[in-house]
Amino acid sequence: MELPEPIVDVGGAREIGRDLVVIPDRSVPLVPNIGVIGGSEAVLVVDTGMGPRNAERVLEFALEYAAGRRLYLTTTHFHPEHAFGAAVFAGEATYLVNQAQADDLAVKGAGYLQMFRGLGETVAQALDGVELVAPDTVYASAHSLDLGDRVVELRATGRAHSKGDQVVRVDDVLFTGDLVEAGQFAIFPWFPPHDVDVSGTRWLAVMQRLVDAEPVRTVVPGHGEVGGAQLLADTRDYLELLRDETWRRRDSAMDEETIVAEVTDVMLKRHPDWTGQDWITSGVRCLCADHS
Repeated sequence: MELPEPIVDVGGAREIGRDLVVIPDRSVPLVPNIGVIGGSEAVLVVDTGMGPRNAERVLEFALEYAAGRRLYLTTTHFHPEHAFGAAVFAGEATYLVNQAQADDLAVKGAGYLQMFRGLGETVAQALDGVELVAPDTVYASAHSLDLGDRVVELRATGRAHSKGDQVVRVDDVLFTGDLVEAGQFAIFPWFPPHDVDVSGTRWLAVMQRLVDAEPVRTVVPGHGEVGGAQLLADTRDYLELLRDETWRRRDSAMDEETIVAEVTDVMLKRHPDWTGQDWITSGVRCLCADHS
């Protein structure tokens, strides 16, 4: 079945805080939630949408929103719907990410571009003309970005959904990228032999740290509805259950196909309203290979 066009609709942008808006995904596959955060002197855009035409829409919106303020861009991780529009911002914004994410983009970006083009004509069209560009500024593990009377904290989490995941915090709002989804099973990009960097156990540890950190009021997930801090706990609890149910069966020498079937049944009964059930399979396969 052909996927719908992954179009970012900037007309749906809504304010979730002072000088802070989210362009929502509208539940469209391969469209992320995009943030625009303002200070007195500068504005930060969080994620670009997939491909140059989506990024052009986001950039036009951001420039109008900035009204002369300096522009920055960051991406929560290197995957195509989050970062493959960055070239459009060249000359207009300073692009900054953590070192692990920059490395991901350099090493795996071209492969992901090819892989995503194979997902269907609508996705291939969205990716037409993509140019993969290196960030202007790279930080090691933490960076405080002063937008003028407002500081945004960028934090590399370590390997989880990808090697280069990053969370973005401003005031009591947290942008998580695909570390957290709302109403959707966690996305495990487990694509052996091409990419096996996702780690269910390390992801779970990251989520526990986020739950234990200074409380937040609002969580902006990679995909799905903006929500409260409970989204962090929901993701942690899901990953913990997925690990426990998978490992219990794996340790009893059950074959992997049976593990996938049984764990999928458990998860669908626990979360009957969540979408993206195919990601349960890749999550189970990832955890079957994980002996942490």
